[in-house]
Amino acid sequence: MIVVAGEALIDLVPQGAGALSALQPALGGGPYNTAVALGRLGSPAAFCSRVSYDAFGEALLDRLRETGVDVASVQRGTEPTTLAVATVDEDGSAAYSFYVDGTADRLFQAPSALPSGTRAVSFGTCSLVLEPGASAYEELMRSASARGVFSALDPNIRAGLIPDADAYRARFKSWLPSVTLLKLSEEDARWLGGTPQEWLAAGPAAVVITRGGDGLTAYTADGGTYAVPGERVDVVDTIGAGDTVNAALLHGLAVRDALSGRALAALGPDGWTELLGFAARAAAVTCSRAGAEPPYAHELDG
Repeated sequence: MIVVAGEALIDLVPQGAGALSALQPALGGGPYNTAVALGRLGSPAAFCSRVSYDAFGEALLDRLRETGVDVASVQRGTEPTTLAVATVDEDGSAAYSFYVDGTADRLFQAPSALPSGTRAVSFGTCSLVLEPGASAYEELMRSASARGVFSALDPNIRAGLIPDADAYRARFKSWLPSVTLLKLSEEDARWLGGTPQEWLAAGPAAVVITRGGDGLTAYTADGGTYAVPGERVDVVDTIGAGDTVNAALLHGLAVRDALSGRALAALGPDGWTELLGFAARAAAVTCSRAGAEPPYAHELDG
């Protein structure tokens, strides 16, 4: 079981040009997309979050169930669902503004236990910013790591939600001793400051940096560097691409029985090249269609 902990929200995606174009609601949130992608790839997965009882919340849970994701760890609340208004550039890149005051997901409380058979927990995005939920997710990250559970982190920076950048950067560094695999975009890496080598020295066994169409690069604690190019595709938008990479990496490690720091170190050049290539193909499929629509396993055969 791979547990994904974090927010579920509604993306409002413009259907045309201009600030007043019609907005299409779409199920989203970085952790939520990761959970859906894991389910579509065939990995046993569970979602750990707090979701509204409103119609949006019901729709979010319905898709998780349809995808085979366990929702027994989802907490519920009467508060509304968080909304993220997307802006898509000409090259398909997406930016967001958020409506988060008084929403259900930020009131998450750390559970007393993870689902039986949990092998890994994935964290990231808004859930690690918005209090009081951020402290609860941080508590879960530290407690899972202390029990030897593989922990993955994708900070997926949303700068508009971070009131004190320096405080967040310091907090990010404090998480690293509890992280096994750190994945982040090139843009996030620049915003956070530092280098893969500095982050590896703080705790993770591997750091993976995504570079959009230029591919992915993995850095390992033993000094290894492994890179693959991006898959060429006609980009509709990039919504959910990084979340798909998260899921593909976790799924690929799970099928290799490599969900541990020691196993990451033992992958070697061939293992890392295959894993990163699989993640690049998965992300390309997501980019080829509108919204966060990660691929199913059969779409990546071969």
